[in-house]
Amino acid sequence: MVDPADILNAGVLIVDDLEANVQVLARMLVSAGYTSVASTMDPLEVCELHRKHRYDLILLDLQMPGMDGFQVMERLKEIEPDGYLPVLVITAQPGYKLHALQAGAKDFISKPFELAEVLARVRNMLEVRLLHKRLHDYSDLLEQRVRERTADLQEGYLETIFTMTRAAEHKDEETGAHVQRISYYSRDLARILRLDEEFVDRIFFASPMHDIGKIGVPDHVLLKPGKLTPEEWEVMMGHTSMGAKILGVSKSPYLKMGAEIALNHHEHWDGGGYPNGKRGEAIPRTARIMTICDIYDALRSRRTYKSAFDHRKAMNIISRGDGHTMPEHFDPVILAAFQRNHQTFRDIFKAYAA
Repeated sequence: MVDPADILNAGVLIVDDLEANVQVLARMLVSAGYTSVASTMDPLEVCELHRKHRYDLILLDLQMPGMDGFQVMERLKEIEPDGYLPVLVITAQPGYKLHALQAGAKDFISKPFELAEVLARVRNMLEVRLLHKRLHDYSDLLEQRVRERTADLQEGYLETIFTMTRAAEHKDEETGAHVQRISYYSRDLARILRLDEEFVDRIFFASPMHDIGKIGVPDHVLLKPGKLTPEEWEVMMGHTSMGAKILGVSKSPYLKMGAEIALNHHEHWDGGGYPNGKRGEAIPRTARIMTICDIYDALRSRRTYKSAFDHRKAMNIISRGDGHTMPEHFDPVILAAFQRNHQTFRDIFKAYAA
């Protein structure tokens, strides 16, 4: 229910080109206890007045020179985005009543005025209007709380992901900022590819988990500065399957995508990758995006087995190949998008340098 005081304090605008009608209606409302009654005899002023004061009810005459009530309502619709027009029309023409309701008015008052009818319709209209506003405000509040809660959850979720990845990568200090940059590379590349925002959101949170399986790789293999033996390489390659097992048991869409990326981010477009030798579009799109992001950041970063390369050299290796990394390893569509927007990667690396 609406507090009677709120109804009497609601903003009301009377619009009629005849001063006598304005005075009669204003006198009725003020005598009944309404405290915020305004008026105008110029229909051209209505929209600007409503934009400024946001009246709870507009008593609107339909027959006025210059701009009739129907035209005023059309203009008011541009101000009220939710389509609710707080309009009570005033007319002496019975045929206009249905037309007015179809145009968006919520009720009507017949001329000549009857005190009881005017007060009853005004009160009913204001009660409905205030309830509508309360519902709208409550809906906005809920949406705001959901946004805040979602932001809090996402922030906590991302921190959990970084904690998990740090557990896997604490042995190698140079990879500390790597997982953070991966989020931004993947997100921006997904947007460049015009993928939907749900995908963009998920890959932002899922991509840092790509190497979580390294938590099971022994130090002497993971940190070995020289070339790995065939046996050690087998152990290293196992981090993909292990990462998928760690993440794959969750119902979370983020962890499911993380498991997909972890398993497939070392697969190559030409079929020469691991662990399963997948080829072309058999490789999930998430992993195809991740692959080029991971390679770029690895080339830019210092590792136990290599020094850091600058942006130009990393671009040349990805685009032309160096015998180890080759352009045919990458989805050609994603590679082309990367090449067209390589400055984005350069800027992210600089902004989130270790």
